[in-house]
Amino acid sequence: MSKMKKPDFHPNDFVVYPAHGVGKIMSIEEQDIAGIRLELFVISFEKDKMTLRVPTHKATEIGMRSLSTPDVVTKALDTLKGKARVKRAMWSRRAQEYEQKINSGDLMAIAEVVRDLHRSDDQREQSYSERQLYEAALERLTREVAAVAGVDEAGAQKKVGEVLVGRAA
Repeated sequence: MSKMKKPDFHPNDFVVYPAHGVGKIMSIEEQDIAGIRLELFVISFEKDKMTLRVPTHKATEIGMRSLSTPDVVTKALDTLKGKARVKRAMWSRRAQEYEQKINSGDLMAIAEVVRDLHRSDDQREQSYSERQLYEAALERLTREVAAVAGVDEAGAQKKVGEVLVGRAA
């Protein structure tokens, strides 16, 4: 087994776990699992009431990363202002692509999903699955914006909402 460079995360750091979004490292602990001593990050996802234990040597391999920088957040918000790019592929194929983008943990890809699935009041109704994907992407985006800007989620939601409404005008 090759030794990967241990990522530089510390307790109380906010991190982005691709499949779950923004979480906070509560501690770093050691456990014996199947006779092997492992060092684990204990990550808490407050909103989901979930705790995740990630082996420290696997963290970067699975895509865990630090929060985005403020300029990446600004670029992501600028992405929201763009025109929605909806491919004419079958919905199942597009839904799969959107799901992959959301679970990639990449803030820019998540912003693209929010941009592409956002509907203003005068546009047609979203299907159930479209709304589910949109809300999942929007939640990931607002959580990271909130953590980077140091505001609560409601404040970040307002900021993202203003950008989306401003786009339609």
